[in-house]
Amino acid sequence: MDTSKIGKFIATKRKEQNLTQMELAEKLNITDRAISKWECGRAMPDSSIMLELCEILHISVNELLSGEELEMNNYNKQAELNLIEMKKQKEASDRRLLNMEIVLGVGGTILFLAAILCAAFLDLQIWARIVIIVSAFILFLLMCFFLIRIEQVTGYYECKHCHHRYVPTYKQANMAMHFGRTRYMKCPHCGKKSWQKKVISDENNNYIALEVFVICIYMCYYWRSIYWTIYIE
Repeated sequence: MDTSKIGKFIATKRKEQNLTQMELAEKLNITDRAISKWECGRAMPDSSIMLELCEILHISVNELLSGEELEMNNYNKQAELNLIEMKKQKEASDRRLLNMEIVLGVGGTILFLAAILCAAFLDLQIWARIVIIVSAFILFLLMCFFLIRIEQVTGYYECKHCHHRYVPTYKQANMAMHFGRTRYMKCPHCGKKSWQKKVISDENNNYIALEVFVICIYMCYYWRSIYWTIYIE
């Protein structure tokens, strides 16, 4: 979507209603800085206030997303194009989040291992080693819960039996057995359990091999670090 075009359209319709940025912001219970960002093309209105904004400006959501007034014969076609564009943007956003999940997972694992190695090899008192190891475990667990949350909300899981695509609850994603981004869950559509793959669009965007490799390295170093810690003590 052309955010610059949409921003100019918002500014034009606001002026047609004889509203200042401050007055429009007060009607929407937001700051005038947010209005300025929209009109400069640096941001888009949040979906939670789009309907209210359109009512104030006397336009439709379709016209807002198109950045122009639409004739009836082009209305349905433009609506379809807007939906396609929004779908593309969501898929791109999901891919970025999944890439960030890998970066955070690898980085967090490296920091966790570094903390364990420091506790194992540095000349520290027992209580200091315990504090480092416990802190590393707590931070690592928090990171894991956060990464599961990212994986849960991005894209969909596809049932192997009926091919229904859905977003599981956090509890389902957290408690399910998994191999990379493939999880063993119950489909809400057909009620059958199966190994379900993460799907972004028509093409799978998995990084299973990399995740498995990272997990294997982590497990090897983890057990070696625990052994060294006990041996040194």
